[in-house]
Amino acid sequence: MANQTAKSPAKRPVHEVRMGRIKAIIWENETREGIRHNVSLTRIYKDGETWKDSSSFGRDDLPLVAKVADLAHTWVYDNGKTTAQVEPSANSEF
Repeated sequence: MANQTAKSPAKRPVHEVRMGRIKAIIWENETREGIRHNVSLTRIYKDGETWKDSSSFGRDDLPLVAKVADLAHTWVYDNGKTTAQVEPSANSEF
């Protein structure tokens, strides 16, 4: 049986947010309920001549992590495509 992954093109992110060394990569996933987005947060760094990434953040990275996560959230919210988006009615209690 042939490997399905070998036949399918690599899935690419739909959007990327980057500030300095911190980036958010936004992926689109098809579900039964419609399109959903997942976000990967990473810190990029150079090890010698090679660029690498890490999911570990230092103290000074955290303000940028928060900002990049906020921008990623805004993009996902603005570009969300679900099949059952429900608007709250004017009489709803929260």
